[in-house]
Amino acid sequence: MTAALDARLAAEIAARRDDIVALTRDLIRIPTLNPPGLNYLEICEYLADRLGRGGFSVDLIRAEGAPGDSAAHPRWNLVARHEGEGPGDCVHFNSHHDVVEVGHGWTRDPFGAEVEGDRIYGRGACDMKGGLAASIVAAEAFVAACPGHRGAIEISATADEESGGFGGVAYLAERGWFSPDRVQHVIIPEPLHKDRICLGHRGVWWAEIETRGRIAHGSMPFLGDCAVRHMGAVLAEMEATLFPRLATRRTAMPVIPEGARQSTLNINAIHGGAAEQAEDYTGLPAPCVPDRCRATIDRRFLIEEDLAEVKREVTALLETVKARRPAFDYEVRDLFEVQPVMTERTAPIVRSTAAAIEKVLGRQAGYVVSPGTYDQKHIDRIGRLKNCIAYGPGVLDLAHQPDEWVGITDMMDSARVMALVLAELLAP
Repeated sequence: MTAALDARLAAEIAARRDDIVALTRDLIRIPTLNPPGLNYLEICEYLADRLGRGGFSVDLIRAEGAPGDSAAHPRWNLVARHEGEGPGDCVHFNSHHDVVEVGHGWTRDPFGAEVEGDRIYGRGACDMKGGLAASIVAAEAFVAACPGHRGAIEISATADEESGGFGGVAYLAERGWFSPDRVQHVIIPEPLHKDRICLGHRGVWWAEIETRGRIAHGSMPFLGDCAVRHMGAVLAEMEATLFPRLATRRTAMPVIPEGARQSTLNINAIHGGAAEQAEDYTGLPAPCVPDRCRATIDRRFLIEEDLAEVKREVTALLETVKARRPAFDYEVRDLFEVQPVMTERTAPIVRSTAAAIEKVLGRQAGYVVSPGTYDQKHIDRIGRLKNCIAYGPGVLDLAHQPDEWVGITDMMDSARVMALVLAELLAP
């Protein structure tokens, strides 16, 4: 990349400050809440109009038959592509367009996209409509500064990352959109801070543990077998043995925050006994001994751990409880599993992004790994594409919080970094 191109890119990005603000605000004002999956087509059509006017070819893809897809809430995705004038690689920016529920505690309109000082507030501002806007502005600025670029630039806005990504990146990957013969480099603009490159994430195993008992009249519990008490014994064994053991396991992966550098397990939910009645129900519950209790566990494991052993460890714990409780019976059902992912620091997209961060910010890039999974899992597992990172503006701790915001300066700096990556990989 020449000094002249570097200067042109800096000027193109600087001239787009008002545009990046307006684009981010427009995206926030489209409430793409997941669940249930609102306004997915609206946001894809908005982006299709803008990118189409900018010379991108656009595909709108509905993930028909994917989890969550329905006539009421279809799972829509957008993939836009700008072809260069010569052969070369394809650099793909992938952002999810869905946002989580609003929750409580807001002091601003969650979809008002208010601007105060250097911040834009709203649900999804940080996670990750600010990153989506930054990638679009970066691509448009690069095309303006380097119209004869090689290869291709792609921008995608995909569904359902917040609920697993099966109606978004997974669906596209299964149909070849992320195959290495058509895409060679991927940046996912998740909010990992503008000076850090996220190389991957820990592994995850979600499972449901069911303890079983025998129903009886609540006045004669000795005639039944309480499944909730059995689950209590399971939780007590976890507290006594499993949680302390997990706390001793540490990874060489640069996982953030520090507490996530160990193995973790979360009890996601527990349900036992009679079903919870509707809020307007005014009667008393029936007097029964519960014969079923279910707990959902969320086990995050390290690249040094083996998933089969992670599962055996939970089964062994249950067998220990069973040996002490003669009537104890249980079942473990797998719900979801993802292997850990970590791109090598020597990968071309990592090297190019690190060099761009140092040029824009004047300091070396940090390298991190996410405590939770994101759509890199599908690009790696299904697409078999290893040259993938997460890099984008925003403060990770603000994701899913009330009064979520993204910094305008952060978006501008990240957009310049992304544009420099395009120049490094695609300039003639």
